Amino acid sequence: MRVLVTGGAGFFGLHMANTLTQHGHQVTLLDIADYIESDYHGSVQFLRGDVRKRDQVDAAMRGVDAVIHAAAALPLWPRAAIFSTNVDGTRTVLESAMAHGVERVVYVSSTAVYGIPRKHPIEEDDPVDGVGPYGESKILAEQVCQLFRRRGLTVTIIRPKTFIGPARLGVFQILFDWVERGKPIPIIGNGRNRYQLLDVEDLTNAIVCALTAPAEHVNDTFNIGAERFQTVREDVQALCDYAGNGARVWPLPAMPVKAALAVFEALHLSPLYRWVYGTADKDSFVSIERAKAKLGWRPRYSNVETLTRTYDWYLAHKDEYVGKVGVTHRVAWDQGILRVVRDLLP
Repeated sequence: MRVLVTGGAGFFGLHMANTLTQHGHQVTLLDIADYIESDYHGSVQFLRGDVRKRDQVDAAMRGVDAVIHAAAALPLWPRAAIFSTNVDGTRTVLESAMAHGVERVVYVSSTAVYGIPRKHPIEEDDPVDGVGPYGESKILAEQVCQLFRRRGLTVTIIRPKTFIGPARLGVFQILFDWVERGKPIPIIGNGRNRYQLLDVEDLTNAIVCALTAPAEHVNDTFNIGAERFQTVREDVQALCDYAGNGARVWPLPAMPVKAALAVFEALHLSPLYRWVYGTADKDSFVSIERAKAKLGWRPRYSNVETLTRTYDWYLAHKDEYVGKVGVTHRVAWDQGILRVVRDLLP
């Protein structure tokens, strides 16, 4: 099978491409970003292109059997870029897929579509209420997917929890940096809320299931997350204990911390956006029963297992990223005022 992966230069695209080639598939990657070709293995073709430009998408779509559409503007991007990439780009990819007779598309959405729900576990048919431009854009993009389903295209919508693994930096680089330094690790609230994560390997395996299971099973929407997870306090402390250098959980009162982070965000002094700090003290976990039943998928890693294996990768590779900052998941984020706080702590 030849599979097109949009957003192929990103953290997810790297792992998705390598999973597909391990299963014997040929892969075409489309992205506006630069590739690190040595990170990819097997039969991989690299194309530079923007999912908002139909001619560039058409060029990548030729000869493709299936599409994994993961290209997205992240929450730190400008609002206009988020909507044009996440909504208009999705429409362009699906239009091209239909025009080229592609058999099925997997759209990588987000559990950000649920906002801050009161009911847990969250099920796929629960109401959506995205927080900020990113969450709102993902809801609109899913509506585009549903439109193309009605036109006869098989479209699997995957809603993954926050996923991490080797090569993931971004906001988790901040956590790992503080842990490595043996600093107190601030958590918003008492930390007794349960916050589900996801290992990128489990995510890519779920998508392989969506590509290969019967069409009548996959033309649906699926939550994807870890099956084994504890409270935030327990999972973060387990990472600190694993590091073994004195780092420890430091619970902070939620309301004043969120108010301060909102001000820092508005002043562009902090990389933490509303979706991150707004949900940090809330339960956030989804039901994965539909994916287990219809896709035949089961996750392998717990929260703690994926945190510790990602931390090990960070320790082994952190020197490669010194001085490199950006707004994607494959580079460190500028900590801004958080670095000042870090350096003031004992």
